[in-house]
This record gives sequence, structure tokens and C-alpha cells, in this order.
Amino acid sequence: MRILLTNDDGIFAPGLAALYQRLVELGNVTVVAPVGSWSGASHCITFFEPLACTKVQIGELFTGFGVQGSPADCVKLACMQLHDGPVDLVVAGMNYGANVGINVYYSGTVAAAMEAAFLKVPSVAVSVVAEENTDFDRAAEHALKVLRQLLPLQPGDVMNVNLPPTSRGRPKGVRVVPQATSGFHEYYIPRGNSGSEIVFQLAGGGHREEKVPADTTALAEGFITVTPLRPDMTDHDKTGALQTRFAGNWGQG
Repeated sequence: MRILLTNDDGIFAPGLAALYQRLVELGNVTVVAPVGSWSGASHCITFFEPLACTKVQIGELFTGFGVQGSPADCVKLACMQLHDGPVDLVVAGMNYGANVGINVYYSGTVAAAMEAAFLKVPSVAVSVVAEENTDFDRAAEHALKVLRQLLPLQPGDVMNVNLPPTSRGRPKGVRVVPQATSGFHEYYIPRGNSGSEIVFQLAGGGHREEKVPADTTALAEGFITVTPLRPDMTDHDKTGALQTRFAGNWGQG
């Protein structure tokens, strides 16, 4: 299996190195990742400037490609130019910090996986809840077990996998759950400065309650969460009704 590994924490991130050491059990792994951190960058890509790319040696583990661009840039560039032959699987992670609920939309990790879907390559985004002494090696061990059960995936499949804090010990199990939509308890903290402007710092706490089991609640309970995602954002339930509403009515009002 030919695997492309990327992330949004940067090519030097410990989570990427830990995941690399597990993924080599599944096949040949090529690393193409941003040079720096792109956390919260979502699905931005580089249009108007060329992408600088250089080979980077990560200890004795691997030589990868460091890209001066976003995670989505990395996947696009790797699949179209850098990778020798077709890619069988894209893995994005391991992200330092969970990507559940509405944070899925902000995540550069998930965006990298979604870019693979656009290119008809199956992908898995892997994240672990952030804490002071995250055991990335242990988290990568759990991630590999989940990945083995997920495979084989179909072209365009996107799986979002999140792991609970490693300090809690062994996860309680795996739950396949939908993405939460109620959001988190967030607020801004105003901080004055010497000038006339006011600086606002985004802060927040835990997730809001969900009516049904979801990725946020299951993760908080200590389970590994698996959420299938899709690049098609169309509300198909409403499409037919809207087609009927507009059929033959244009220009009559």
C-alpha cells in the first residue's frame, strides 16, 4: 500500500513522527507536510504564489517534503507532482488536539483528508485530545488498530478518527458517531493595549450537550470516535423541493 502522510502541525511535529512509525507496518509511507503549523487553517490553498518545497530529514526516521503551504496544498502537490505513482491512502495527523464537532470545519487536518477525497483517494484524519504530556506513541498504536479495521476504504472516503486523552489509559472502545453540531462554549476575552485598539482572545470550554450520541460526547466519555465525512455539502433532502419551486416560475413574477 502506498500511503501519503501529512498534517497541519508541521513536518517536525511529534504526532506525525509517531504515526509514521506505525503506518510503515501497512506499506510504503511518503511524508509531505507543511514546514510550520497550520492549525485552524481549514481548507485554504495557495493560488497566486508558487509553492516552495524542500527535503527534510526527521532524525533517523524518514526524509520527507516540507512545503511552504497549507495541508490541502500538501495533498494536492503530493498527489499531482511529488509522489511516485498513484496514492492508495492519505492519512492526516496525528493532530495535537481533537477535531470534533464544528471544529471539523476549521481543521487543517480534516481539510487535508477532504482534499484527498476531491482527488478520489481514500483518507483518514487522526487526532488526539491535547494535554500536557500526550503519549503520541500510545495514541498512534490505538490509531493503527482502528485503521486496520477501517481498511479497505473506497476512493473518496473520508474518515475522521479522534482519540481520548492518553493519560486516561486504554480507551473504552470505539464508537461510530455523527459529527456534533451544537458547538462549544466559546467567548472572547478583551485585552487592552497601549494604543486605542482592543485585542480579543478567543477562549472556551467544553462541548454543549447533544440530543443524540455524537463525536464530542463519545470522546469526552473516553471512547475513540470514528465519523465518516463527505465532501458533498449539498442538502439533498431540500434539493427536490427547491427544484419544484423554481421550475417554470422564473420571469413570471
